[in-house]
Amino acid sequence: MCGGFTCSKNALTALNVLYIAVGFILILAAAYGRASAQVTNLPIVSGILGCGVFLILVSILGLFGAVKHNQVMLFFYMIILFLIFLVQFSVACACLAVDKREQEQL
Repeated sequence: MCGGFTCSKNALTALNVLYIAVGFILILAAAYGRASAQVTNLPIVSGILGCGVFLILVSILGLFGAVKHNQVMLFFYMIILFLIFLVQFSVACACLAVDKREQEQL
């Protein structure tokens, strides 16, 4: 039966476990790319590694908040996800504003 907080808790737990797995995949991909010399640009590897670590930390916050039913953790989890959404939306708008001529200059 899916109702109330039980369904939300189970869904949040499943999604956060999935996000933790994605974070580990990002970390492993960055490590593999650097070790196999496929990616030689250190800022790219560092960015991928940082995204993986950040994703794991945010997912752990959401996972513990859902399992422990801690409203403060879930509130900060919601705020962090909203800030990530704003950043992604801003970057998407900035990318759409760049035309062909400006892309060639970059």
